[in-house]
Amino acid sequence: MRALSYRVLFKKEPEGCYSVIVPALPGCVTFGETMDEAIEMAKEAIEAYVKSLVARGEDVPTEEGTLEYTLTIQAHA
Repeated sequence: MRALSYRVLFKKEPEGCYSVIVPALPGCVTFGETMDEAIEMAKEAIEAYVKSLVARGEDVPTEEGTLEYTLTIQAHA
């Protein structure tokens, strides 16, 4: 067993809860009523996703070699 790390993106929704996506795992989406709950739900979702891939003999995506950069632009909106 090895440790895997994934980037997790949170968005505060108008209703007050937090939606969560894991970009490296297509379709891995969850939510939580609080940030703490969203983090816990993300962990559970990632574990279930990876477990499902392993059970089916599929490759488990990783973020090794992935670079991240935030680009800021000026827009007249």
